[in-house]
Amino acid sequence: MDLQLKNKKVLVTGSTAGIGYAIAEAMATEGATVILNGRNEDTLQESLEKIKNETGVIASGFAGDLSREDQVEKLVIAYGDIDILINNLGIFEPVAFEDISDDDWLHMFNVNVLSGIRLCRKYIPYMKKADWGRIIFISSESGLQIPAEMIHYGMTKSAQISIARGLAESLAGTNITVNSILPGPTKSRGVVDFVNDLAKQAEQSFEEFEEDFFRHVRPTSLIKRFATPEEVASLVVYIASPLASATTGASLRVDGGVVKSAF
Repeated sequence: MDLQLKNKKVLVTGSTAGIGYAIAEAMATEGATVILNGRNEDTLQESLEKIKNETGVIASGFAGDLSREDQVEKLVIAYGDIDILINNLGIFEPVAFEDISDDDWLHMFNVNVLSGIRLCRKYIPYMKKADWGRIIFISSESGLQIPAEMIHYGMTKSAQISIARGLAESLAGTNITVNSILPGPTKSRGVVDFVNDLAKQAEQSFEEFEEDFFRHVRPTSLIKRFATPEEVASLVVYIASPLASATTGASLRVDGGVVKSAF
């Protein structure tokens, strides 16, 4: 299937590893002009080289913390307007509610939510002028089923869903779509590192921990395993394409069935 993404200019935030990298790689494979983003210059260059080796495509990159307004400004100046914005930048941290300080709440919100808001504010005027665009927020099933172990993270993911729906409403009648993608537990770099640490503490292998996790912590999962970043990326790339023009204002789950609802 030709997803008609050739020469579309795509920004994927937080894309040097995990879901973000998988999205960037899949976009490059489809012929899109891809801009990767990460905070560390060395890590970013490694990811750009990896994409070149795996796809034959030379992607661009921006090293900067896009939770900072000044870095967003630098990005826009450096690369100009884009056709597709993938707001993937995000952090998570399991911590008891009573131990989450005001600064922790604000930091989580700034990175996970305000980064995307600022980028939308910059790029929507161009998309309106072109009368075409795609905005996708990489939210989470945690935005629907707030995890007790990281309530502040769940709050930011709920916020992303609300923002995406509101933006879609505000862009009604245009050829700009705005959607949320809700991954479930996914084998991203951060999750793998976190699980390996917990598995080591419990004297388990990754596979043993994974089995216990889906038996006791996420028992509603229907696939009973962590999804791969590539499985999430497949949905994102389709929704970003011209073929998905009738899908907007939606919260699309790629959660392995963790959310126990048919709707």
